[in-house]
Amino acid sequence: MKSECSLIVRTYECDSYGHVNNANYLNYLEFARYELLKDIGFDYPRAVKAGYGVYVARIEIDYKKPAVTDEKLTIKTWPIKKGAVSGILIQEIWRGEDLLVEAKVTWAFVDSRGIPAKIPPEWDVPGLHPEKN
Repeated sequence: MKSECSLIVRTYECDSYGHVNNANYLNYLEFARYELLKDIGFDYPRAVKAGYGVYVARIEIDYKKPAVTDEKLTIKTWPIKKGAVSGILIQEIWRGEDLLVEAKVTWAFVDSRGIPAKIPPEWDVPGLHPEKN
């Protein structure tokens, strides 16, 4: 399952060079991960009410090209690894045909104390698993 969403760069997200500040790409990636969860039928608000969460454990980001105000960006997200407690997603940010950012995100499913926990069957939706080729 590959999820895609889009956004428009806002002026306040840019630095003194007129480029999107590198920290704002983290917000873009977070937005896209939440969209992925919705796309695959993972009800995050219901999981939180049930005492669970999905935490980011690690993010590796490669910045390729800058984005500027008013550009439309497309963010693609898909799983490449899934274990009993955690997994890895790949995320890419595109401007048309230009790849701007590549990210590898390691996530962990946690209980109400923030402790990594095995994903219960009702939360272990197929979209969290990499597609088999």
